[in-house]
Amino acid sequence: MKHLTLIIRTSVQQDLADQLRSLEQVSGFTFSHAEGHGVQVESDPFLSARDKVVGYTPRIRVDILLQDSDVNSVLDALRNTAYGVKGHGVYWVTAVEESGRL
Repeated sequence: MKHLTLIIRTSVQQDLADQLRSLEQVSGFTFSHAEGHGVQVESDPFLSARDKVVGYTPRIRVDILLQDSDVNSVLDALRNTAYGVKGHGVYWVTAVEESGRL
């Protein structure tokens, strides 16, 4: 099992949710508020004047558990999307040693 983490611009949250719901490999996902800090803040065209003064980029973190064999197809779907998600985020994949319900 793999854990796919996405960090996306808040402006594409609804489009991403719609796309993730349409993928049969994704049984569920979690959105969390995130703040991006770094040198890209000054040059980000999606930031408001307030965001530039505050000094961080508002983002959404998305956590998805996937079968190992589904990671590439989900990433390909996100890269080749008609939803407007492409180019609006970063991702990483980590191994999951165990998962379950409490």
